[in-house]
Amino acid sequence: MSSDDDAPEEAVEPERRDDGLDLAKAFTRANARSGGPARRKPRTGPRRATGSRVSGSHPDERDPQLLDATLGRLVRDHGWELDLRMQGVFGRWAELVGDEVAAHCTPETFADGKLVVRTDSTAWATQLKLLAPTVVRRLNEQLGHGTVALIDVLGPNLPTWKKGPRSARDGRGPRDTYG
Repeated sequence: MSSDDDAPEEAVEPERRDDGLDLAKAFTRANARSGGPARRKPRTGPRRATGSRVSGSHPDERDPQLLDATLGRLVRDHGWELDLRMQGVFGRWAELVGDEVAAHCTPETFADGKLVVRTDSTAWATQLKLLAPTVVRRLNEQLGHGTVALIDVLGPNLPTWKKGPRSARDGRGPRDTYG
């Protein structure tokens, strides 16, 4: 025997490739030596009364959810139900109060059970004040009992004749000064 035969053989590194095949082979060899691939954590799911896991076809939180259910949960979690229903009322105002009333009245705000409605004339403001109990009843049918407690009717936005730093108290405006 020669002295070369007694010397330990040097490990020859295989040639490296850019395609990743050598990496996959190295990973496979490492897993084979360790006894197999790394185990994944078991999924959490329904349990039996004894505490062992149950595998089944029942839906759970990991399954894809319908958009309607997801949006419903988002609205509930943030407390937006009443706001969205009121915006729906604002959008369907003509349907709820009638076309003629809606042509002359528009809802402006809603807060704490009080709906503020603006009219385009003082005559329609008076008319809506008389119709207010009926409108409140219709709105509560749509939104839930007790949602709208009061309708505050505002007249039209009229120009003010109060100009300048000084004005006469109880002044009657410009009157017939245009001609």
